[in-house]
Amino acid sequence: MKQRPNSFGSANREARPIKDIIEPTKTVPSEISVKATLDELQARGVDSSPVTDQRGELLGAVSKNELNRNVGGRGHDPKTEPVEPHVEKNNAYCFEDQTVAEAKQIMLDANVAEVPVVTREKLVVGTTSLEAIAQGKTEKSVEPLTSDKSRWLATLACLLIPLAFGLAKIRRFISRLTRSRGPAARSH
Repeated sequence: MKQRPNSFGSANREARPIKDIIEPTKTVPSEISVKATLDELQARGVDSSPVTDQRGELLGAVSKNELNRNVGGRGHDPKTEPVEPHVEKNNAYCFEDQTVAEAKQIMLDANVAEVPVVTREKLVVGTTSLEAIAQGKTEKSVEPLTSDKSRWLATLACLLIPLAFGLAKIRRFISRLTRSRGPAARSH
């Protein structure tokens, strides 16, 4: 079904397939050692990465903290210890044919800002993030849709909006609490 433009001239972003908003990603092969994995993460400047098998199928993810705790902290030799047993298998991901709204909900439910995007055979095709969704990025874009400042503001908004709703609820609760206690209760 083809999306109709809304009154602002753009298709409904939430109903678009997430494959329109993916970015390339590097994965860690499951056959390498923990040391090689840590070196790879360090070289890329990231704290975690999806892990794939020889076919490119998503197995899960690893993080520097967990590898250091589970391997180095337990006396294993990171140069010889394979990374595969340390892969966290219950990580969030989405399928390339899911909608932007579904992918966004997956990330919100898992409390993560980014997830791998896979085919129905679980082959990794890229990654997507709340930031990319907020910006409406598409992999076919030649020029960035927003400036660095706008990207920063979009990311900040994704983080602060839930916080603002939480603060508003706390204020209402305190207001109701102080009103229900009455003036005599407050003077004690």
